[in-house]
Amino acid sequence: MSVERTLYHFPLDPASRQVRLALGEKRLAFSDQVVRYWEGPEELFALNPSGVPPVLVEVVNGQRIVVCEARAILEHLEESYPEPPLLGREAAERAEARRIVQWFDRKFDFEVAGLLLHEKMEKRLLRLGAPALANLRAGRDGLKVHMQYLETLLRERDWLAGKRVSLADFAAAAYLSVIDYFGDVPWRDFPAAKTWYMKLKSRPCFRPLLADRWPGLAPAGHYDDLDF
Repeated sequence: MSVERTLYHFPLDPASRQVRLALGEKRLAFSDQVVRYWEGPEELFALNPSGVPPVLVEVVNGQRIVVCEARAILEHLEESYPEPPLLGREAAERAEARRIVQWFDRKFDFEVAGLLLHEKMEKRLLRLGAPALANLRAGRDGLKVHMQYLETLLRERDWLAGKRVSLADFAAAAYLSVIDYFGDVPWRDFPAAKTWYMKLKSRPCFRPLLADRWPGLAPAGHYDDLDF
């Protein structure tokens, strides 16, 4: 079967990173097309009317398939390329993986990432001025609450959803890695979460993320250090 893949993404977008991690873990080759989504590029809107990344375009035996946004792409990858499975082999693990992915895409994004990344990243990209200190404080306070929850899970489990790495780990790592790019994750206070993240950083699928850089947005010094 002949398959050509192109991923339209933004390197510091957590949703895009979830897909990149899944593609890497499944060892599915792809070419990447970086999109400056905040500028409303016509090419992106032509693929996805909502105008947000990621978008995966596959050409399979001459047939073009366009899959828009992270949740749909991840489901498509699981259905089309089931090995290795990233939702778990047992029903309970699959249910737990889905729950945690949803936790990060809704609750964590609303209480943490939406605040910190808007103030530290999006405002710079959009030239909207200095970060609002109240939002930064609220985001950092929310981050500590969520990190404590991860700490509780990881004291009892090898990975977030159970015995094997899953989309739950990739969702969490996608968000935390972007926040860590800006140096805001208090790893020292959460040793179990830190050990889990070190294991993820050492996986081959994670290496492209550690190489990400964006002009004008320098990463924290420890960002690409595997033994931070």
